[in-house]
Amino acid sequence: MRLHKALAEAGVASRRACEALVEAGAVTVNGRVVRTLPAWVDPERDEIVVEGRRVRPPDRKVWVLLNKPRRRLTTCDDPGGRPTVVDLVDHPLARRLYPVGRLDYDTSGLLLLTNDGDLANRLTHPRFGVEKTYRAKVRGRVDDQTLARLVTGEHLALRRDGRTVGAARAAAVHARVVRRDREKTTIELTLAEGRNREVRRLLARLGHPVVRLERVRVGPIRLKGLRRGEWRELTAGEVAALRRAAGRSAP
Repeated sequence: MRLHKALAEAGVASRRACEALVEAGAVTVNGRVVRTLPAWVDPERDEIVVEGRRVRPPDRKVWVLLNKPRRRLTTCDDPGGRPTVVDLVDHPLARRLYPVGRLDYDTSGLLLLTNDGDLANRLTHPRFGVEKTYRAKVRGRVDDQTLARLVTGEHLALRRDGRTVGAARAAAVHARVVRRDREKTTIELTLAEGRNREVRRLLARLGHPVVRLERVRVGPIRLKGLRRGEWRELTAGEVAALRRAAGRSAP
């Protein structure tokens, strides 16, 4: 990015005034005075100082799609030093990103990370009904009656601070069998809300404990083209689609 544009976007002054600051020798980049234009900088990596004051770039809204491996904590930091999902994201703003919702330690698949708190809240709040699709390998042969019960739903206990505080109905919007083996079945199910370990608890209640669980879709975003542990930024079109799914117009 051109230096004077970076200064203007950071709110230092107008572009023309920023050009004058550079030409007056009032700007340093990584400790060196810059007096001539054009000059290029990376606002996320370079240290830019104007008249003795550090210039920090405004936080742009970043959305990252990660194919989460199993045995990673869905958190930004762990006091115990265990590996987290953020450790996998080599992005200039990685330490300012946080997971949208959560995936269990032993669950893999599609995880979004962002610094856009408003939209993240809409994607996770049950009131907005943004669908999430999971692929689960479970013990036993799942029959059509069990698929119907997944959609009808079951009441599961609600727990808070280790105490049971009530119950709520957990149900899939859609459920289908992907594959049946002799002793296991792979199914795909879609939920419009996702309480803590809801998929695992629902399937266990129906007599089919989960062996492996992967999330493959959140709203309009599908998991494809990424190996375990790989990530990419969402495109502007994908972010706009998320906004529409959450009931917000693109800015």
